[in-house]
Amino acid sequence: MPQELSITSTTTTTTTTTVTNTKKLTLIPLIFLIYFEVAGGPYGEEPAVQAAGPLLTIIGFLVFPFIWSVPEALVTAELSTAYPGNGGFVIWAERAFGPFWGSLMGTWKFLSSVINIAAFPVLCIDYMKQIIPAIESGLPRYLALLCSTLGLSFLNYTGLTIVGYTSVALAVVSLLPFIFMCLIALPKIKPHRWLSLEHKGVKKDWNLFFNTLFWNLNFWDNVSTFAGEVDKPQKTLPRALFITVIFTCLAYVFPLLAVIGALSVEPSEWGAGFMAQAAELIAGKWLKIFLEVGAMLAAIGPFEAQLSSCAFQLLGMADIGSLPQFFGQRSKWFNTPWVGILLSTSISLGVSYLNFNDIISSANFLYSLSMLLEFASFVWLRRKFPRLKRPYRVPMRLPLLVVMCLIPCGFLVVIMAIATKKVCLVSGIMTVAGIGWYYLMKLCKSRKWFQFSTGGEVVVEENDHERVAGHL
Repeated sequence: MPQELSITSTTTTTTTTTVTNTKKLTLIPLIFLIYFEVAGGPYGEEPAVQAAGPLLTIIGFLVFPFIWSVPEALVTAELSTAYPGNGGFVIWAERAFGPFWGSLMGTWKFLSSVINIAAFPVLCIDYMKQIIPAIESGLPRYLALLCSTLGLSFLNYTGLTIVGYTSVALAVVSLLPFIFMCLIALPKIKPHRWLSLEHKGVKKDWNLFFNTLFWNLNFWDNVSTFAGEVDKPQKTLPRALFITVIFTCLAYVFPLLAVIGALSVEPSEWGAGFMAQAAELIAGKWLKIFLEVGAMLAAIGPFEAQLSSCAFQLLGMADIGSLPQFFGQRSKWFNTPWVGILLSTSISLGVSYLNFNDIISSANFLYSLSMLLEFASFVWLRRKFPRLKRPYRVPMRLPLLVVMCLIPCGFLVVIMAIATKKVCLVSGIMTVAGIGWYYLMKLCKSRKWFQFSTGGEVVVEENDHERVAGHL
């Protein structure tokens, strides 16, 4: 009978990953953690209108979730419940194609996420300077960036439960101005404005349009890296993903419909931050200030969610032996992966002081590569272990699953095809570095320079009704 490796870590002999009296994530905080992994509010959707006009943007935010978000969420739900441990997509790639691909997946995902994290303290400072002009540039800006990054990282250090409930509060405060704006805009809405294709002779920027959709509806799989911290993950994860997909899409579409319908504005004026101007035009300066404060707070949520994902990814990789045990150490006070938090914070802090537009584009390129590998792992695991117990199973046979995955994969290929040569070069260098890292870790294992965990080495026999675990 075919066999499969489980990520269950109860047999490990190390003490670094032992969990005692851990508070598990429940449904509500998990929903908002996923929400901030993906979105953080409708603050970043304006460039899509500028790039392609009102109608295509509305269609994009209505249709793109079915092309991208739903397939990624379904893959995450099935594989996270089949392998409910920390590490997520790294474990999936390793189980599907072996340790080399698991390690490379870890490199691609970690680099793309940790560089992306650096953008959020910068965004937070950019909104704060509206209130405190002194931090706009120079030494005060650098100090503000340092203090905000360290402060937000310490909040992450206190534990996922605190971060989860903080995310609930941040979501409420950041979405409240949009709720007010939608309600006040209702009497002013003229539906014919939603159908406008007018672009006044300006050529549509498809690159900006698709990248805006991609950036705003991405990273659904990040929740898998801390699946081991979720209470009853087999039930809670699929439910949380389902609710968050609907919630996120509505949070994007309703403000878009309200502003487009209530204001007669040229698409060229829809630059980044236009929602704040729209709030002032619809309701007055008070709502603009409220929305800017909400935007500043909304920048905190994605930082916390994605930093948690990066830290628990490293912990999960240490649990399965892809990284030395040192990376799996947890805090004695909060039971959080302090090494992962420290390393992720240090890298993101260093990147935040650079002009990193090309680096972030390269990170998106790496993320696209990792998603191609993730979809391939999903299909191959279904074929390789068809009878592996999956508490949540996507209700499709293999041919339909292939079709479901090919659609977003086609989009990923398009995104990579339009990348600049510089982005391809930087991404290639990072990928080669990731390959080198795998062989370095392999050398460290053979020479016993570092101690590696064997806690994940548990056999799971496939059975239609249960999984039977035991030592190799």
